[in-house]
Amino acid sequence: MKSLKEKISTRTGAIKLSMIVIICLIILKVFISIISHSISISAQAADSLLDIFSTAITLIALNMSAAPADEEHPFGHGKAEGIAALVQAILVLGAGVFIIYSSVQRILHGTVIRPDEGIAVMIISIIVSFILSRHLHNVARATGSTAIDASAKNISADVYSAAGVLIGLIMVRITKVAIIDPIIALIMAVFVLKAGYEVTLRAMHELIDYALPKEEQAILEKCLGEHDTLICDYHAMRSRRAGNERFIDLHIVMPRNLSFEDSHAMCDHLEQDIKTRLKSANVIIHAEPCSSENCPKCSIPACDLRSV
Repeated sequence: MKSLKEKISTRTGAIKLSMIVIICLIILKVFISIISHSISISAQAADSLLDIFSTAITLIALNMSAAPADEEHPFGHGKAEGIAALVQAILVLGAGVFIIYSSVQRILHGTVIRPDEGIAVMIISIIVSFILSRHLHNVARATGSTAIDASAKNISADVYSAAGVLIGLIMVRITKVAIIDPIIALIMAVFVLKAGYEVTLRAMHELIDYALPKEEQAILEKCLGEHDTLICDYHAMRSRRAGNERFIDLHIVMPRNLSFEDSHAMCDHLEQDIKTRLKSANVIIHAEPCSSENCPKCSIPACDLRSV
């Protein structure tokens, strides 16, 4: 039976933990925002409410992406995570716009706020959100999940925004100048919009089959370079990702006097080597016979076929 730590370290376990924590924070923030009349805390509560929707979407997407490939989806369902990340980004951007609108309304009309209760809840929110975002980030890095990474960035934005609200409430308490509260909320909105932009960019990269990150492409090139005494050359290398799955295909050039069996064995060896270095990699390798044009770049020692 899995321990609690193991359960919350899985993709679905981490998202379920996130939902529980966010619901508790929403209840606390709504209650305190009513008591304190703080627009910045209300904005925080609205942001957390959107977090619940985005987390629920992530959970659904993770269940969909975990489904095995079928006849209608031969490449699996990994892009469901990209769609979930894009929906999260829209919600985050919507939260930023809402915060800006509410802050401007508060500046125009003004109100008296009670900062003491808000200061306490913001300290709790910062600590809890920081711990949760670090946990989600670690799970995303371990599993390669785009959706969980989006959730981690979303919660990280909450840490910065809550810190801004905390500073604003402390300044209101010291100076008694209530307009500081909506001004801090406007600054908080900038961080929220920035987080939304970053999540949008990553989600779009996945949905339009953007190539693997440069560091992962470097791993591929290093792997192929280590076999340059066994293969003549390689080309037409393509890569993309869908959720935590990576799809890679390339052509390798083999000595034309090599048997079909030996060429196939080399392809299998390369495929396994790549899968060892890149998690959840699906690799397709096409072998081609060499020609005299490949000789200048070939590093195979003592080749009887070399023309130059």
